[in-house]
Amino acid sequence: MTGRQDDQRELLDDPLGAPAESLDSGLGILARGRDLAGLSVAGITRRRIAILLAAVLSAWIVLALSRQVGDAAEAANRAGQLTRDNQALSAQIQTLTAERTLIQQQAYIEIEARAHGLGGRQEHPFSLAADVPTLPPDAPGSASSALGATTTRTAPVDAWLDLLFGAGH
Repeated sequence: MTGRQDDQRELLDDPLGAPAESLDSGLGILARGRDLAGLSVAGITRRRIAILLAAVLSAWIVLALSRQVGDAAEAANRAGQLTRDNQALSAQIQTLTAERTLIQQQAYIEIEARAHGLGGRQEHPFSLAADVPTLPPDAPGSASSALGATTTRTAPVDAWLDLLFGAGH
């Protein structure tokens, strides 16, 4: 006996496992009237079905828990992002509060009023045209022609070196 449920020797009348005439004559198990309930179908046994069900249940539990872990990590990331957003909004609120304090000062109001031509009676509003070229460095009234200012002439190479590497290279 081999211990397998589908072993033909177990179905014989001879307990020693000697070959019987029915096997040689080609009579099958059904022809002899034996019960087939103990035979496995295509190698599927109760043990294998139980192992398969346990594996499916384990996989389902792992997937459910991994989904919850993923959701928790996403919620933690979202909470961190909301904290950073709140800090940025708090900084913006402080900046806007400081700006509001500045624009409520009388000096700022007067400067803005002058910009719109609403100055005092002795003030004469003026403006420069947008296409006016800049003044040359030696224009009358400029800082380079002030009393006591000395004019220094530099070679073009020195001017370029000062521009590229800074003064006093």
